[in-house]
Amino acid sequence: MLRCGVLVSGRGSNLDALFQAKRRGDLPVEFVLVATDRPGVPAIINARNHGIPVWEASPQDFATREAFFSAMAETLHKAQVELVLLAGFMRILPASFIDRFPAIMNIHPALLPAFPGLHAQRQALEYGVRYTGCTVHFVDPGVDSGPIIAQAVVPILPDDDEDSLSARILIEEHKLYPACVRLYAEGRLQIEGRKVRILAPRESSEGSAGCGT
Repeated sequence: MLRCGVLVSGRGSNLDALFQAKRRGDLPVEFVLVATDRPGVPAIINARNHGIPVWEASPQDFATREAFFSAMAETLHKAQVELVLLAGFMRILPASFIDRFPAIMNIHPALLPAFPGLHAQRQALEYGVRYTGCTVHFVDPGVDSGPIIAQAVVPILPDDDEDSLSARILIEEHKLYPACVRLYAEGRLQIEGRKVRILAPRESSEGSAGCGT
């Protein structure tokens, strides 16, 4: 099975959605490590409860930002992680980290390229758009700027506030993220420039896993 490592910074609702998909038999992966920049967060407790190894470290305990990410990357490598998943990880990854892995995937609560970065739901409400949603994408050195894998649309209701909109987007996140991870595990995602092509099952290489380029 594809070996996945997950980076978290908070409660980990998307992490739990991935765990649930795995338990249902919908996700042909193995979660081998959950790492965080905020020791003791609920996501780490959840990972421990599932018997998954964890790595906890505060960036303030390292001399530089680069040293922190180097230590995290080395731990992921020792766990033989093939796909890194960001599930509410709140730091921008340096290029030196990204280059060490075959692929890194993230989910963002907006229809990228609109409203990247923090507080995407608030940005959408303040801008006055009628629709927003969530996006799963591959990670590059920019801020939520990597090739888009899939998106789900969520209408903005007249009485929405940031909390209510976030809750409805989260429902779609919990469905979309496991589905995209499954596509990657089945070898059905192919990057063509900025576009990600989703291959039909018969087109995927027999017994393969990962992303074609």
